Order: sequence, then C-alpha cells, then structure tokens
Amino acid sequence: MTPAAVALGIVAIAVIAAAVLGICGARGRLKSPLEYMVGGRSFGSLLLWLLMAGEIYTSFTFLGAAGYAYGLGAPCFYILCYGPVAYAIGFFLTPKIRAVGERYGMLTGPDFFRVRYRSVALAGLVTLVGFVSLVPYVTLQLTGLQVLLTIAGFGAFEPKGAVAIALLLIAAFVFATGLRGTAWASILKDALVVVVVVFAGIALPQRIAGGWEGTLRAVETAHPGWLTLAPGTAPHGVEWFVGAVVVSALGFFLWPQGMAATYSAKNGDALRRNAIFLPAYSLMVLFVLFAGFAALIALPGLKGAAADQAFMLVVRNQYPAWLLGVVAAAGALAALVPVTAQLLAGASIVAKNVVSDIFGACTDDRSRTALTRALVMAVALLALGLWFVLNTYLVNLLLYAYNGIAQFVPGVVMGFSWRRASAWGIGAGIVAGLAVLVATGAFGMKIYGLNPGLVGMAVNALVATVVSLFTNAPDAAHFEEFCAAARE
Repeated sequence: MTPAAVALGIVAIAVIAAAVLGICGARGRLKSPLEYMVGGRSFGSLLLWLLMAGEIYTSFTFLGAAGYAYGLGAPCFYILCYGPVAYAIGFFLTPKIRAVGERYGMLTGPDFFRVRYRSVALAGLVTLVGFVSLVPYVTLQLTGLQVLLTIAGFGAFEPKGAVAIALLLIAAFVFATGLRGTAWASILKDALVVVVVVFAGIALPQRIAGGWEGTLRAVETAHPGWLTLAPGTAPHGVEWFVGAVVVSALGFFLWPQGMAATYSAKNGDALRRNAIFLPAYSLMVLFVLFAGFAALIALPGLKGAAADQAFMLVVRNQYPAWLLGVVAAAGALAALVPVTAQLLAGASIVAKNVVSDIFGACTDDRSRTALTRALVMAVALLALGLWFVLNTYLVNLLLYAYNGIAQFVPGVVMGFSWRRASAWGIGAGIVAGLAVLVATGAFGMKIYGLNPGLVGMAVNALVATVVSLFTNAPDAAHFEEFCAAARE
C-alpha cells in the first residue's frame, strides 16, 4: 500500500467514525426547529463544552495559526490572546442571551434583534450581514481541508474534487442530524485534535531544534526581530495587534453558530462553566504556534498562502505515512465538524428570519424544519462556489469575517444597557460600520494601523447613539421586561 493510500485511508476512517457518532447521538430527536436548530435547549455542561470547542477550534487553529507563526512571526500571538478575553466577556454575556432566548423563543442570532428592537427589518439586516460573514468562514474550512488532503496524498492527486464531495457529504450529515449531531461528532474531533496538537507542539520543536527554547533561539537567529511586534502603527504592529484581539474577542460569541450554541444550553450555569474551562483549550494554540516556528526552521522559504502548509509538510517529511494520516485526520475533522454548525446556522437564519418572518412562509414547525434542511444544501453549494475563487491566508479569511460580525456588538450591548437604543439607530450603526469596512478594503486605507473592524465598530456605536436620540425608542415597559428576562 502506498504512503498516500495509508494516510488518506486513516483520514477517511476518522471522518466516517465522527459521522456515525453524530448520527447515533441525534437519532430520533429532530421533530421541530427547536430541536433541529438549538438542540431543544437541553445541552448540559459537557455536551455544550464539546459543541463550543468543536465550533471554535477549527482548521484555522490547526493550520492558520501555524501558518501565521511561520509567515509573520509575533503577530500570531493575537490568536493566543483573544480567546481568553472572549471567555471573560462570555461569562457575563452569554447567560443573558440564553435567558432572553428561552423567554422569547429565539432560535437564531437575528431573533435577538427582532425581539429587543421589535423590528423584523433590523433582524433581516443582521441576517444578511451574518450570512455574508459566515460563508467565508465555511470557505476557510474548505481551504484547510484542501491543504490537508494535498499533503496527505503526497501531491499525487488534485484534491478539489475530494473537498467538494466531502462538503456535500457533510451537508447531508447536517441535513440528517441538526445541532445535536454536531455536538456528538465533536467528541471524536476534540479528542483527536488535542492529542495531535500536543504531539506536534512538543515533538516537532524537540526533533528540529532541541525543544521550545532551542526553537525560539533558532527563529530569532535566522530571522532577527521575528518574535517582536513592530512598534506603533506599522503593519501588523502593536495597534493592529490590540485591535485584532478586541474585535475577535467582542465578536466571538455573536456568530450565527455561536448564538445557536448559546441558546442550546439548558441553563446559565452551563455557559458560565464553559467560560471558566474553555481557556484551558486555548493552550492548544500555543502548541500550534511552536509547530509553526519549528516548521520555519526546518522548511524555510514558503511564501504567501503556502505558509499554511508548512506545519503539515514538516510532518510529512519527518514522520511515517500512518502518523501523517493521524495528523491529517485530526485536521480534517477540525475543518469538517465546525462546517456542520456553520451550514446549519446559515440555513437557520435564512429560513427563520427571512422566509418565515419577512415573507410569512413556512411558519409551522414541520415546514420550517424542512426548509432549513433544504437550505443547508444551498449554503453548502454557495460556500463551495466561493471557495473555488478565493486563495489567501487562512487567518486573513477569518479576520475579514470577524470584522463583519463585530458590527453586532453595539446592538447587543445597547440592547441590555440603554433603553433609548432604537431599531433605526442600531440599523444605521451597522450600515455605517460596514461602510468603513468596505472603504478600507476597497481603497487600502490604513487608519493609524488599527484593525478596520475596530474602527468600524467605533463608528457604528457613534452613529447608533446619534440616530437613536433622534428616533422613537422601544416602549419602556418592553425594555424593562426584556432586561428582567435576562436576569436568571
């Protein structure tokens, strides 16, 4: 048997095993949108932890972080920082979101805006932004899967067809299992990823440079200043670093799939326990970064998006095919399991907040569930088409998407803290923040080295405040009732 057959065979076995585990866990439990979209609001601490870790730690963590360490150096440390900051915020914020979600029967992120601001149109805008931001995130996973299959196959075949088939099979898995299937599939994914990442973060630096200290010394010798952030407003400098951490942390739980996971918790304590224990999972990022630094010493010279391949190429060069297969299998699950939640979330917000709420169609449980399932396949095809035309750093794809999601932050914060905030104000703020993102992207504008998402969010909050002061606010009684529901 050829090395490629060994490695790819192990990948296939792992993917099939995760799918079977998810199907068994979700069997006979999909009778309503409540169960299909948010697991019946029944997930306890352990299943919720597995689900959130499964959604959060993706092929970006597995390949993109190593690629950033290889290609840019010190800026990669932002990946290590934003998760723990997000969990501190989530400890206080997510139980409130879950509580109002249960009180008002919310199923999606846009439902929060529909209920709080009493505006179907605002929820439609949030749906559009969330969907447009989510599709590149799915694309990111496909890019990661392509890299993994290319390397595990020893370059013997073109993996695009295999990626397309994998995505359609995963879409069929989501069609059949809903959110509960994702949570159960995450059990195998998380276990395998932890083992592989810890191995790579310890074994590669030890093999190549005698350990972590030797790796850092070798990197600094070969690339002086590589482990130091550039000062001030320089590209990927200190200001950019702070902005990237803040934007990523604030938007962390506001992704469509993140809101669904929050709604799935059976109580606020399950979410608080998650916020306490998920930072331990962030330690995986440290191991991935060291694998990236070791790859820079062992295999220098890769440029651009090729840097995302460095870690896996070193594994292929240094270890036998079966071990490459195990590592690639962990990476494949890190790409595909999050895609299940992302496809479901994208389909859910369109079915619930556009087709049902705006157009008044498919409003009963049976038809809404059927529509959501059909839209899962449509979202998969759209993401696949986008993937075929994109080619960039995995980290860049994620930052683009996070900048869009971050524009929801003022609306959520004001939703709990300021009675005067209006639907017109929040909508105008989101549009203004997006305009900043488009302008900075289209014209290559640099604003004091800051992350454009942070600038957009500041403009967003300012516009939302001013417009809210000049438009009708929601009823005071409704605001008091909403805030009371947030207090468990």
